[in-house]
Amino acid sequence: MPHIAILSASVRKGRNSHRTALYFKKFIESENLASVEILDLQEYDFPIFEERLRFFENPTTEMLDFAAKIKAADGVLIVTPEYNGGYPASLKNVVDLLYDEWRKKPVAICTNSAGPFGGAQVMASIQFSLWKIGAWTVPAMFPVPKVQETFDESGQPADQAATDKRAIVFINELLWCIEAKKRMT
Repeated sequence: MPHIAILSASVRKGRNSHRTALYFKKFIESENLASVEILDLQEYDFPIFEERLRFFENPTTEMLDFAAKIKAADGVLIVTPEYNGGYPASLKNVVDLLYDEWRKKPVAICTNSAGPFGGAQVMASIQFSLWKIGAWTVPAMFPVPKVQETFDESGQPADQAATDKRAIVFINELLWCIEAKKRMT
């Protein structure tokens, strides 16, 4: 069974995109699609980016733990909010911190916003950053408009059937890329 790391990118108080991360964890587990763990950036205490991990003289335990979890995952599902048309510094920080860990890693991206467009503007910028370091971004997207209305605080969707229908297509695309990578190596 593949292992998926769900990266919950928001670290601010009152965050809503974490609700989507909770939903995906429950959904993937309930459908028995993969083993899953959430890597919640709010729980890590990363310094502001100053250098790639491989060049640190004394990396923190948190940095090494995070890097090991990304490396060990068969695929990564990034759940990110949209802040002013971009993604949060917390996510940029960890994308830049790692390099080899992202290389050829299947990465699916779920964008969230409080507004009607679901964070669609974030997609191009995060995909470009991941592409530049050699990650394999999954072509399927999962935008979540009005995230505060779409999921409650525990990750329960307001419309379970419609959300699950979209989610299975999205997650199957990630799983296809994970399987394709295994066959190519």
